[in-house]
Amino acid sequence: MATLGVNIDHIANVRQARLTVEPDPVQFAFLAELGGADSITVHLREDRRHIQDRDIFLLKDTIKTKLNLEMAATEEMLEISKKLLPDLVTLVPEKREEITTEGGLDVKNNQKYLKNFVTNLKSSNIEVSAFIDPVNDQITSSGEIGFDFIELHTGKYADLKGKEQYIELQKIIESTYYAIDLGLVVNAGHGLNYQNVEKIASINNMNELNIGHSIVARALAVGLEKAVREMKALISCLIYTSPSPRDRTRSRMPSSA
Repeated sequence: MATLGVNIDHIANVRQARLTVEPDPVQFAFLAELGGADSITVHLREDRRHIQDRDIFLLKDTIKTKLNLEMAATEEMLEISKKLLPDLVTLVPEKREEITTEGGLDVKNNQKYLKNFVTNLKSSNIEVSAFIDPVNDQITSSGEIGFDFIELHTGKYADLKGKEQYIELQKIIESTYYAIDLGLVVNAGHGLNYQNVEKIASINNMNELNIGHSIVARALAVGLEKAVREMKALISCLIYTSPSPRDRTRSRMPSSA
């Protein structure tokens, strides 16, 4: 069964809209944990548009679960992460002009730099993940570089509907098994919500789903603890289980008849 990582960046977005002290994302991390979150995810951006340095160090000292720090592969972030020592660092692409992370990290064309970067992080006993598109070349390069985890970008799946979404789902399933065969642990995230999460969560050996925006949006109506509990229930109580690509004759997808 996949676990749930709750991204609390959007709590910090509300705070930074007024450049004030509330809402405090550290306090809301406690509520997420009460709701069943298995880890807390934050993205410390170069421009500090939401999460601040103060937040990540307080989170490291106070949360009871795991801390997943998303960051760009820069020297500044390397120095911060080696001081913080989070449970996991997830390397992501970053552009100042983007509203949210757009697409996966190009590990294939940056292997030499990323290999040195990852080696440096792992020398401090930090596990490292790459946020990448579900493409075999990127997965292969991630294994060659020495990443412990990958996080498959599910944004395209989340944006599509009907047959096109089904095709993208199969691509994610294939990528998951390909990565597992290479010895990588597979997470997934981006754009997942209460309507589309179950089929991703049901992929065999999917490790963790990182979800933020939809949970925070739901929390505006029902509160964060309940919103996390509802998402956790969707991930935990599954009817559909994705078939392994190795066993295509025994699909466990419910019949559409």
